[in-house]
Amino acid sequence: MDNSPGTVGASVERLEDERYLRGLGRFVGDIALSGMREVSFVRSTMPHAVINKISWPEKHNDNVFTAADLGDIEPIVADSSLPNFKSAAFSALAEDKVRYCGECIAMCLANSRAEAEDVANEVEVDYQSLQPVNGIGEALANESQVHESWGDNLNHFSEIGDTLNIDAPIVVERRFTTARHCMVPMECRGVVADWNEGKRLLTVYTSTQVPHLIRRALANCLKLRQQQVRVIAPDVGGGFGLKLVLQPEEVAVSWLAMRLRQPVRWIEDRKEHLIAGANAREHVYKVRAFADNDGGILGLDVAIDVNAGAYSAWPFTSCFEAAQAGASFPGPYKIPAYHAETRTLMSNKPPLQPYRGVSRTGICFALELTIDAVAREAGLEPAEVRKRNLVTAEEMPYTNVVGKIFDSGDYRASVERAEILIDLPSVRRKQAQRQSGPSRIGVGFGTYTEQTAHGTKVFAGVGIPIVPGHEQARVRLTPDGTLEVMTGLQSHGQSLETTLAQIASEALQIPLSDITVIHGDTGETPFSTGTYASRSIVWGGGAVDDGCQQLAIRLRRIGAALLNASFDDTKLDNGKLCAPEGAIDIADLAAVWYDAPEELDVALTNEPLEAVGSYKPKSDHGAFSYATHAAVVDVDIELGAVKLLDYVIVDDCGKRVNPKVVEGQIIGGTAQGIGTALYEESSYDSNAIPLNTLFSGYRIPSAQEIPELRIETSESPSPRTAYGIKGVGEGGAVAPPAAIINAINDALGPLGCEITETPATPERIYAAIKQASA
Repeated sequence: MDNSPGTVGASVERLEDERYLRGLGRFVGDIALSGMREVSFVRSTMPHAVINKISWPEKHNDNVFTAADLGDIEPIVADSSLPNFKSAAFSALAEDKVRYCGECIAMCLANSRAEAEDVANEVEVDYQSLQPVNGIGEALANESQVHESWGDNLNHFSEIGDTLNIDAPIVVERRFTTARHCMVPMECRGVVADWNEGKRLLTVYTSTQVPHLIRRALANCLKLRQQQVRVIAPDVGGGFGLKLVLQPEEVAVSWLAMRLRQPVRWIEDRKEHLIAGANAREHVYKVRAFADNDGGILGLDVAIDVNAGAYSAWPFTSCFEAAQAGASFPGPYKIPAYHAETRTLMSNKPPLQPYRGVSRTGICFALELTIDAVAREAGLEPAEVRKRNLVTAEEMPYTNVVGKIFDSGDYRASVERAEILIDLPSVRRKQAQRQSGPSRIGVGFGTYTEQTAHGTKVFAGVGIPIVPGHEQARVRLTPDGTLEVMTGLQSHGQSLETTLAQIASEALQIPLSDITVIHGDTGETPFSTGTYASRSIVWGGGAVDDGCQQLAIRLRRIGAALLNASFDDTKLDNGKLCAPEGAIDIADLAAVWYDAPEELDVALTNEPLEAVGSYKPKSDHGAFSYATHAAVVDVDIELGAVKLLDYVIVDDCGKRVNPKVVEGQIIGGTAQGIGTALYEESSYDSNAIPLNTLFSGYRIPSAQEIPELRIETSESPSPRTAYGIKGVGEGGAVAPPAAIINAINDALGPLGCEITETPATPERIYAAIKQASA
């Protein structure tokens, strides 16, 4: 590994990899405290029912806990500040009623997880079944209410603009649906809680993306002062949004540790995850697009319905996704007129949680399929219609129809490069040659912008109760000249230990091997709202840079004094403080300050060799990354099977701190997006009972289903952020459903077929072909 200082822009190897590859990571499941006991939850097998009675053998009286035992701890309440939002409290253990399959009813304790499961198997729940609210249609029908006090199932309604009625030669109307599915991180959820009676301190080890927010929420629910709660996120094996909210299990296990005065652990198994974690992306989009004969979009009128499940998840709330969808639907295009209505509806399914890309995957799918539909009506190449409507580089910064301000980039060029890389003329020739036989070839595009690192006003505008202000980072030079970087962000696979160290290395000219990034412990790190919304490298990197710049000034002052040099003539370079009069190792500067302060003026010894950096991007709109994905598919029209023949990505996330890390983020996100496009779906029967509770039924793509991804990157630095960095954490997951299903529709177009829902399974494709042929 190149360990020379100043590494922003270099593909250095990840600092985290050594411990992970050697099996030395420490996850929640690896934590074993003295006297620790294990928990298994009794979960509802009914989607909607009154709990008449909970019973168990008398021998388990000391090992089974229900809502009646929890006393007066506060339920989870995630209210939005948006007008007309309806509140619904979410108890750690269900009290009188269950509202989805998988809801926690009782907590069973034993010395091992297996024994705890045995206890749980002996707990019986007597239910009085209620009519379930399965999907959006049932929620709107209002024959049954998830929360009876509401009188209906509408959690929130919003509207942007006025209904459009444009006299246009081309009017396209479509209805698109996206399936509910799971997030499937390698590490499921887990929590270990330990109460220290002497210190009156609750220590909670939990697999989370937002340790400081979990500390705050647990203190509120358990009626503790925040100083009585320490949250530690050890190594986290993926999050994707699943670990972004307060989980009822975290509250219940923490309460139990306080009750027992001993440590307690719960580790989610995969079946629990597939049932209770089926909480992402069940949307319906009704789109009406108006266009001229040249494919120019004149206006978009959309209605968006989101199935938010049974409760509002803290802190992002149940209506966050719909609010984001309505405000982001126009995407990267110049849309002169726009109207959107959004409805957040409750159902008897697990509560909605933000998933990688949040609403952008769904809106990109609906919008990009609409663009292709317009192109077909106009008789034009879909790529040409995109280029006709995209914001150009010359128009940057560009304020779109809903007031989002794009900062930099060349959106049109991304389509042009994707056309070249996918060799569109060659694909069209092959397509023309394959007009008969058992399979068809198609090509599809998906273009999007990803609003990354957006800030205070944006989050306040969507009503969430916790809004980010300035990000902080603490940097400290130790007596031997090594650097400690402390951040309240949480790395869960996105390489923050490496990339934040690279920024510190750049600012202070210290080798990477001399830098340690400390995160995931509320007892050691400054407050942060955590890792989400592709914000970490922009906000956290800016805060680290600010702290290091403060430290750099102090080091230069010390060096100038020791060398009898002018401050303006000093600089940090390659691990040294350099001046015309000579150079001093940074480690030697630190040693003088700590060990020989008598050699320095008292004013210099009053300036600590640590600093707290603070950062916020120049605009609350954040920085806009963007990309175009293009896919070539082969569709077997006799089986409905899809094979990805080629896949190219043209991506721009501003200045890349570590190009190798960026590429890894894009590949991982795209793999998840392929799952969304073709495989992943949490299916339910008509009574809202989950059907896919094992991997034998819930399909995820393996390495065999992921083609070789050809990635080309460009850099349009943002004028709003330190180093011009933009976020990249979610982007890869956004475009694949749009690109792949556009390609499927392109292949099936001559047969009169069009797929308008995810995932595009062989069953759905075959049914569409049969319906068209009939």
